[in-house]
Amino acid sequence: MSTRPASADVIVIGGGIHGCSTALHCALRGLSVILIEKDHAGRHASGVNAGGVRQLARHVAEIPLSNASMAIWHRIEELVDDDCGFTSDGQVMVAENEADLANCRARVEDLNLRGFHHEELIDAKELRQIVPAVSESCPGGVISRRDGAAIPLRATQAFKLKAESLGVDVREGIKVTAVRQDGANWRVVTDAGEFLSPRIVNAAGAWADRIAADLGEPVPLEVIAPMLMITAPMPAFIKPVVILRGRKLSFKQFGNGTVLIGGGHQGRAVRDENRTILDWAKLATNAETVWDLFPIMRGALIVRAWAGIEARMPDDLPVFGKSAKHEGVYHQFGFSAHGFQLGPGAGAVMAEIIATGCSNVPIDGLGIARFAQ
Repeated sequence: MSTRPASADVIVIGGGIHGCSTALHCALRGLSVILIEKDHAGRHASGVNAGGVRQLARHVAEIPLSNASMAIWHRIEELVDDDCGFTSDGQVMVAENEADLANCRARVEDLNLRGFHHEELIDAKELRQIVPAVSESCPGGVISRRDGAAIPLRATQAFKLKAESLGVDVREGIKVTAVRQDGANWRVVTDAGEFLSPRIVNAAGAWADRIAADLGEPVPLEVIAPMLMITAPMPAFIKPVVILRGRKLSFKQFGNGTVLIGGGHQGRAVRDENRTILDWAKLATNAETVWDLFPIMRGALIVRAWAGIEARMPDDLPVFGKSAKHEGVYHQFGFSAHGFQLGPGAGAVMAEIIATGCSNVPIDGLGIARFAQ
């Protein structure tokens, strides 16, 4: 006798911060949810990124989603019973020269014309007040004062645990092998049995293109492995997160004194083996940028380097919203190494779309149809 597949109102494929957030927000709307994750929640991009919680320097198409998310980050403990290590000391984009600063000025003026005022231009004097350790040669930059950082794996796990407490059925260590239409339902085939639901969310990160292809919506997803380094503890010298526009850098000091160095230099992802290979020459380039910009760091000891497996789209924008082909299919992937901050808000918006058919938050330009052949 065959057993009936487990079923729910919604099946979420992928247990990163996006999948867990969508599952949680669907549960808050009274929907039953099964979440399927092939490893453990936060195993890849969501658990190993730099933890930046930034509105700063986002593409205009992402800003409404980012704004919605930032409102949630500032009351994150109310939502998931954990502050997720979130601190809000601002993020600063440092201009290394006058040409950089001119670009910063043009960007802030453009955003202001569009009605966005979260980015502010700062001069050399204010830059040094906020980031005293920065090189004397830097002429200014841009600040987003409500930005900050959180602890990625802790945040992802907090979303998962809160979702479970609201009844979400989280299945970890289960790999999705196919997705097929079955009447009014979708049949999600896994290596541990089959699941049925009228609605599925493809939040499978660097593996999401395979789900999309199975649904007849192929996308040009690139699998990437952004690298990070962390130092031994140092005396406190910087509070905000610092990023660069020209050379790649993301830079943050934690409360315990350790300094996290990232910025998007790529290692190599071996997707089907669940592992990454570091590129030490690129890490050296990253370290050289820090050496130039922060003389105080020249005696710092690097204790560890690592990389996560993430998905990047050709236009660096996520695939977010309803399927272009199928009723009951939703896509939420391809956040291109800047999706961590978006997780709480994207989950809320996706749950709103699933429950009501639309959202008050504009997501124009993010749909999967832009990649249709």
